[in-house]
Amino acid sequence: MNAAMMLLVISFAAPLLVLVAGTINARLVPHVAVLATALAAVVVGWSFWQPDAAIRWTWAEVYGLHFELRLDGLARLYALLAIGIGFLVVAYASRYMELHLHHGDRPASDHIRFFFFLLLFMAAMVGLVMAQDLILIFVFWDLTAIASFFLIGFDQHEEDSRSSAMMALVVTGVTAVLVLVGAMLLHHDYGTWSLPAIIEQGGIQDSAPWALLLIAIGALAKSAQVPLHFWLPRAMAAPTPVSAYLHSAAMVAAGVFLIGRFYPLMQQVDWLLDVFLVIGFASMLVGGILALTRNVLKQVLAYSTISQYGYVVFMFGMGGDYGIKGASFYVLAHAIVKSALFLTAGAVTEATGKKTLADIGGLRQTMPMLALGSGMAAAGLVALPLTIGFFKDELFFARAAQLGAPYMVMAVAGAALTFAYIFRFWTHIFLGREISPSQPISTWLVWPVVVLGLLTVLGGIWPAPFTHIAEAAASVSTNSPQKLHVEYVIAPIVENLMAISTWVFGFGIYWTRRRWWRVALGIAHLGEQLGPAHWYYRGLNGLNHLSDSIHSFEVRDLRSRVASILLPAGILVGLAVLVTPNANSFEIGPIQQSDFTLVIMLIAAVVSGLVVMTLRDHLRLAIGLSSVGYSLAGVYAFMSAPNVTLVAIVVETILSMFLIGMMVLMPRTILRFETEADSDRRSISRDAVIATVAGLLVFFVSWGALSRTSWNTEIIDSQTVLTPAVHGKNIVTVILADFRGFDTMGEITVITITLIGIISLLRSGRLR
Repeated sequence: MNAAMMLLVISFAAPLLVLVAGTINARLVPHVAVLATALAAVVVGWSFWQPDAAIRWTWAEVYGLHFELRLDGLARLYALLAIGIGFLVVAYASRYMELHLHHGDRPASDHIRFFFFLLLFMAAMVGLVMAQDLILIFVFWDLTAIASFFLIGFDQHEEDSRSSAMMALVVTGVTAVLVLVGAMLLHHDYGTWSLPAIIEQGGIQDSAPWALLLIAIGALAKSAQVPLHFWLPRAMAAPTPVSAYLHSAAMVAAGVFLIGRFYPLMQQVDWLLDVFLVIGFASMLVGGILALTRNVLKQVLAYSTISQYGYVVFMFGMGGDYGIKGASFYVLAHAIVKSALFLTAGAVTEATGKKTLADIGGLRQTMPMLALGSGMAAAGLVALPLTIGFFKDELFFARAAQLGAPYMVMAVAGAALTFAYIFRFWTHIFLGREISPSQPISTWLVWPVVVLGLLTVLGGIWPAPFTHIAEAAASVSTNSPQKLHVEYVIAPIVENLMAISTWVFGFGIYWTRRRWWRVALGIAHLGEQLGPAHWYYRGLNGLNHLSDSIHSFEVRDLRSRVASILLPAGILVGLAVLVTPNANSFEIGPIQQSDFTLVIMLIAAVVSGLVVMTLRDHLRLAIGLSSVGYSLAGVYAFMSAPNVTLVAIVVETILSMFLIGMMVLMPRTILRFETEADSDRRSISRDAVIATVAGLLVFFVSWGALSRTSWNTEIIDSQTVLTPAVHGKNIVTVILADFRGFDTMGEITVITITLIGIISLLRSGRLR
């Protein structure tokens, strides 16, 4: 078993082990989660000493789909973030969630749900970063969105958690469809679902630039980049371990990972790189300014994350060796330091009961180890020397200096904002006088922060292991070998001057905050009133109103339900008839002498239908409807389809008996009411419109189908050839089995979802 297989099996076994442990004793769940994650982390570490490993199984041979995974340099980087940092977060959560559930008077069994979805997300991330098949990438991509939905909405009794989870799912879920569309366009252009095969073909074909743009939009939405950034601050309603993991090291990182995976193609589209530059800088600026105006601890870090991933997107836009290597190194460094700061926020809130900077201060005396660990992480984020953050900014500055003064100005501006808001964050918590007394805090909430802080310093003193990881990832993103070397240069080089300028301007921004504070708040308020979040809510409300209007019309009576289906279908077919070239598509053939019996039965069916329109008595209506059905059965008989004829006769007989029996049992008052309603002029007019549209719909579809005297048999021939592949003896059996199988799977899925919903309502007491 190679490293890729081991990692996949252990990752997906972890959430299942949590469920098993939960059935035995819910208190075992955190311990099992820690052990399972530790084992996965060991495998990830071991994989760095192994060659690239791959898995390739035939998934759906007919469609050319393969379950293709590869543990390459890029996958190792993001798997290390997902599992390595994930282990520290799970260890932290093993104590934090116990306190979280205790504060909410919730049962220990809720541990099961939390750790199951946390480890499921971890497994989905591992699958995503190793996936090489476009459809497989989409499957794991969507699985991360589903798992994150349940994690963000973990506190489901709170409205804020539910709405925040829904917002995250809508933004990342809708844009995931764009990723799927982009994948399908690439398959259409290159003839394969395998991403490595597409990259090997080289060049950009036909619709590939637009396919890559759609994929990039999905990636940028996942990484919370402007203008689709608004979901991330709302997602801070999740418990702190979720914020520390998903929204700094995993889920948000998945977006830039996808860009890195497709970058060998994206770098060939110049205007797409310009899009990355614009969105990256806008995210740096917007996220940085808003982080300066926030007072809630996790909100500061959320907007900081938007800004920091803007750096990464900006570096992808700048391109070049320094840009791509710098982007990979930046993701690694940021995940380490930002996870530590999120965990710090949770520990501080747990110790003081406060969530805002205004209510917290002077905690260095009562929480010295937490202050030390988070201080090292904060120093890394603001890129002070002897931290891994210094080199992430040096690479950023080096690439900006290569491109010229405008890029240098943008780089320093973004980095100065980072210095200002992180300096404000850490000093307000740990320096000054103690504002809120703190309670003793568990070491399980402190040591993960200290470990991450030590890693931050280790990366500044001994950067070689981190640069090796980044250069292996960059080699995959550029599809060419890369070497990355960083070192301290005590000389007035451009990068050092830019770094010093960053610290000076950053401290100046913080020191002069009273002068610009109101302006920044005004900008933030304007963004709330006119920004994308505002339009999201307006769009959501509009969709709700539209849904309510359609629902109220549809459930009014049977005619409304029929109209809600037939009218849109008829309109769409009508538009298709108008805009589609229809030359020689509709034909009129002569009636032969042998067709007379068939014509007579068709006339009988038409006359029966016209008679039904004039009937008002319900018994006569049932008999008239059966006459239409029996006439059509005669049509089938004269068209040499005895099996269909027998089925039609049985169905019409049973339906007629059912209708007559139902009318016998139905109260006369209802039948009388319906008869009077039928006589209403408005009902007659409405019925006439519906009947006309439906009749034209059926007429054009039937006429167009019957006019096809010569059929293209390409599809039928291909299905005949593929019939043995699904172990069928004839094409009819295979088609019925396949369609029936999909139909049954859909029915089972609907029933399962319905049962889950009913069980949830019963458990919450809403159906008592």
